[in-house]
Amino acid sequence: MANHAAEQAVILIPSLEPDERLPAYIQKLKEGGFAHIVVIDDGSSEKYQPIFEEVDAVEDTVVLHHEVNKGKGVALKTGYKYIMENMPDITGVITADADGQHTVADCLHLAEQLEKGERALYLGSRDFNLENVPPKSRSGNKITSVIFKLLYGQYLPDTQTGLRAFRKEELPFMAEVEGERYEYEMKVLIACSRARIPMIPITIETIYENENEGTHFHPIRDSWRIYKVIFGSFIKFMSVSLICFLIDQLLALVLRKWILPPVGFARGSMLNLQISGWGARLVSSVINFIMNKNLVFKMKGKAGKPALKYAILCIAIITISNAGVWALGKIGMADWLAKILMDTMLYFLSYRFQERWVFKEERPHE
Repeated sequence: MANHAAEQAVILIPSLEPDERLPAYIQKLKEGGFAHIVVIDDGSSEKYQPIFEEVDAVEDTVVLHHEVNKGKGVALKTGYKYIMENMPDITGVITADADGQHTVADCLHLAEQLEKGERALYLGSRDFNLENVPPKSRSGNKITSVIFKLLYGQYLPDTQTGLRAFRKEELPFMAEVEGERYEYEMKVLIACSRARIPMIPITIETIYENENEGTHFHPIRDSWRIYKVIFGSFIKFMSVSLICFLIDQLLALVLRKWILPPVGFARGSMLNLQISGWGARLVSSVINFIMNKNLVFKMKGKAGKPALKYAILCIAIITISNAGVWALGKIGMADWLAKILMDTMLYFLSYRFQERWVFKEERPHE
């Protein structure tokens, strides 16, 4: 009996130097009911071409070739482009790895999710608590999940999964996400978080063969690329904050000592301190807003609405900080320590609110 969900979805498999597991996997997918399969040969040498020829001979299976290795991100985008141009009637795309670790049953489960027609990124999530999971994979994925939660607000139990599914309507969005190699998949998660595309974990079978020796994932180089992506915006956020802090301090000093006294606001007077402090803060806040919008969060479009949100957030943070310092002082905490604790906590909250509210990308119409 044909599986309607499988017939309407396309399986996309990026592959570099595969072994005989790939043709066997393709056959299993076909037996499971998947009518459309696209495989990307990402620059494999001549030695591996017989395997791709075997795959290409399978009915309704397309093999696209890169002359040289360009990376998983580029391979996926090559597949997206082909699908957009040649497969208008599918419900969505399921990406899978070439080593057969994503079972046909799990692919079918994702295909069934696609039939709902909801705007979402479905993530096949492995159970890293199982005994067959290599220790480096268990610890690495859990650390990444916690960091992603802290910076982007959602806990994803498997951020490195290659088994993903989304509607065909999301193909242009996925194709526009930056990234060439393994870091691309993390950039997709961040892009979905900012675009308010729901990310839904779907439990799948956890398979690791031979301690995952067949993977082309380089533990140092590719981990660095992934963590650079995760922390990228926050590091920029901290750098911009430092720059604006220095601008604020320098401008306040210039106003206090050299600009205000000649026009009648004596050094040390309350008016001098108030005008120099608020004037410097106003200028540094405007610069901070512009740099965060254009450099940190790279938000497109007009600045009016985000500017209003940014002003509201600044006022809220100052108010909460002052109230927190006062409350902590009432229970005996030193003012300087209370100030450090409150401002540190609010600094991280400010990043989250700016990333998820002030500079959020408006969701396109579904």
